[in-house]
Amino acid sequence: MLDKTQKYLFQKKLEELKKIKGQHTELISLYIPPNRQISDVMAYLRDEYSQSSNIKSKQTRKNVLAAIESIMSRLRYLKRPPPNGIVFFVGTIYNGQPKMIAEVVEPPIPINTYLYRCDSEFYLKPLEEMIEDTDVYGLLLIDRRECTVGFLIGKRIEMAAYMTSRVPGKHGRGGQSQRRFERLTEIAAHEWFVKAGEKASKLFLEKKHLKGVLVGGPGPTKREFVNANYLDYRIKNKIIGIYDTGYTDEYGLRELVNAASDDIEELEIIRDKKLMKRFLNEIRKDSGLAIYGEEEVRKALEAGAVDTLLISDALNKYKVKIKCSNCGYEGELVTAKPEDIKCPKCGMPAEIIEKIDVVEEFASMAEQTSANFEIITRESEEGEILYRAFGGVAALLRYKMG
Repeated sequence: MLDKTQKYLFQKKLEELKKIKGQHTELISLYIPPNRQISDVMAYLRDEYSQSSNIKSKQTRKNVLAAIESIMSRLRYLKRPPPNGIVFFVGTIYNGQPKMIAEVVEPPIPINTYLYRCDSEFYLKPLEEMIEDTDVYGLLLIDRRECTVGFLIGKRIEMAAYMTSRVPGKHGRGGQSQRRFERLTEIAAHEWFVKAGEKASKLFLEKKHLKGVLVGGPGPTKREFVNANYLDYRIKNKIIGIYDTGYTDEYGLRELVNAASDDIEELEIIRDKKLMKRFLNEIRKDSGLAIYGEEEVRKALEAGAVDTLLISDALNKYKVKIKCSNCGYEGELVTAKPEDIKCPKCGMPAEIIEKIDVVEEFASMAEQTSANFEIITRESEEGEILYRAFGGVAALLRYKMG
């Protein structure tokens, strides 16, 4: 089982790989399960190499053959696959100039299928499935005007569908009798609720690991909707609660999760919100027990004063040691784009000697001083404040520092 830091870093690595695109089918994904003989894999790759020699495009052929050679050269140092297997992502990308990239990933749990794929993007689905959140809640907002269906997946809030109705307002027009108008309105409302119920039920039933459903909206409409059985009975049985929200659009999804926080306290997103509220409260009180900023937090960690470290999941920074072959400069820098790093002294591209994710660095420091460590999602309003207003790094202290 991955801890928070491992899951964050693994997820980040997959996101980086997902962004990589090749010009043609020249990016190779190779999944080797733990029980596969390396000799069998080498034989398979030699066969692929032979077949790839017939690729018509000279450039594609050259890149695919180079990628296979790169994988084979690395496999020669392996007697057997690691306990969970190993995955190679190798190929050529173009960013002005052609550049070969090679990433080797050891999955967090054993892979059970052998797979070779050559495409214009890396095949990541088996690894993405390993870290899928199993806590999934359905979110439904409904009134006579709008319906929004979404999901709370771990810490993420996702909108799945948004619909608007044609139910007329409360007042009749054009000389219609009030009674006839009301009857037509109720017919239109019924048809709208049937449509919304069918859409929501379909989306919820398709979702694996659905633990519960939260229903919200303004006024009494949401209760009328639930009580009148417009939802599939299997979904209705999973309803945790019905909550008042001011909105029935995408913003309302966050409002709904907030409203239900007392009923689903165990969720990570709710814990995040409570920690951030505590942090913001300490900041307002100016108690000295809440600090923010990378340098301030780093000093507090080194002093052992941190009780709980709060880091935004949107923080995208690396601490790199660099060496410049042009002027001889050596030093450390913090950057969001290590691939574009340049020497601060002469401005020439610099060689990266060592690279560490800032989140990983802070997590390691927290562990050494027995501080709690929390990665805060930007999905909540408080999480957005942590990233935007406090630079994505903050801490609650054990004691006030001098």
